[in-house]
Amino acid sequence: NKSSIKLFANAAAVINQYLYLPGQDRVKNIIGRVEHLSETAAEESLAEVRRDFAARHRDIETVFLSHFNKVSVQFERDISGFSEPRKILAGAFFTKEYSIQAAALFNPSIVPHPDQQNLKAGEQRFIMSLRATGEGHISSIIFKTGIVDYLSNVKLDEDPAYFTRLKKNVATVYTKDFIKDRIVFFPGFKPAILENLPGTFSASEALELLKNNLSKDESNAASIKHLEEIFDTNYDLQSSSKLPVSEKVIFPNAKAESMGMEDVRFVKFLNGANSCYYGLYTAYDGKHIKTQLIETKDFNDFKIRTLYGAAISDKGMALFPEKINGKYVMTARQGGEKMSIMFSEDLYTWETFQLLMEPRYLWELVQLGNCGSPVKTEKGWLLLTHGVGAVRTYVISAILLDLTDPTKIIGRLNKPLLKADEAEREGYVPNVVYTCGLLRHGDTLIIPYAVSDSATGFAAVGLNELLDEMKI
Repeated sequence: NKSSIKLFANAAAVINQYLYLPGQDRVKNIIGRVEHLSETAAEESLAEVRRDFAARHRDIETVFLSHFNKVSVQFERDISGFSEPRKILAGAFFTKEYSIQAAALFNPSIVPHPDQQNLKAGEQRFIMSLRATGEGHISSIIFKTGIVDYLSNVKLDEDPAYFTRLKKNVATVYTKDFIKDRIVFFPGFKPAILENLPGTFSASEALELLKNNLSKDESNAASIKHLEEIFDTNYDLQSSSKLPVSEKVIFPNAKAESMGMEDVRFVKFLNGANSCYYGLYTAYDGKHIKTQLIETKDFNDFKIRTLYGAAISDKGMALFPEKINGKYVMTARQGGEKMSIMFSEDLYTWETFQLLMEPRYLWELVQLGNCGSPVKTEKGWLLLTHGVGAVRTYVISAILLDLTDPTKIIGRLNKPLLKADEAEREGYVPNVVYTCGLLRHGDTLIIPYAVSDSATGFAAVGLNELLDEMKI
């Protein structure tokens, strides 16, 4: 059953960003113009900016001030004598709004919320991630929260008053062992250069030390560049515990993801009595892709890590919600059209994969892939799949994998589970339904799904009914 709820892109969902202006002269000219304003004119101008933007961003004046401080270090002469209002006004000229959903809001995943307190009988609270695409087709990750009631109806919480970008924590501390585990994937790296580092260090401290001590030897340049790449994509975000989950925006913070963070697949991962959340996404810099992993226990503190190894070569990686026979398990799409499965004792390193499934039916002849992480049922691992057929039509279907040996397909739906109806065919990418995850709610599956890469809908499917339709 499809719900009447539809989430559409909201162009009013904006974050603030530093406005980079090339050239020292432009920056100096702007500051000079602000400097020559009378104090009255500066305060009146600031009042106008406040009226226009204070209600659109959390603590916008702090943002303006940080942007002023960022440009002020470029000046040879002292401008610290600016009054506080003048500094804030100057910072506003180096700030821009970015509409994170200007183009689309789609490809959702969904997991149980870490807080399940104060609910009525039969309710479950959830967190849903979505791919928000804005100016320049740059994708970021946003969140929505809500409740599924005892009748499996979805009730979304109200949208936040603001959207706040989570920033990279530049003070993150690394160890030599952390670096050594990763340099093995960079041929030609000279491990000896790490001897110049202390036991622990930040990224900036490490790079400054190495560049100062090793810059005369050009043979070290490639190793330092590899180290910069490791720091670029392996980072933490600043803690955001004071912000509502739905206000948080994970916008690209690394060069390798500068053109987008695509199709995150979150899963609640169980390790004995402990649990955490992992989210796999594709980082894109305009030319190359990387598979990145988000780690969090509470959606307040996030670590971003890169996956390495010969098996990390395509998009659409999805992690199983627990280890099987002592190993992490993941499905993916190597080679573009077939689905694979892989196993590893190391969460960050994946060296081999094997074929899991290839196209069989007309509606999946072009391409197969997962639609997020599987859910565990009494009969097996239920994995949603996507298939691409004629005229690039995407549908959602499902397979069932053996609980102890998920390389074995023990059930397969011989028809699409979800496809775009006539009201869903038109959009940014026509004829597409797609999801990055589902939520088990008792004996019902709640499936948020993208509608032609433009909006997001919801469907509820009876678990037992679906399992009964599976064919060997």
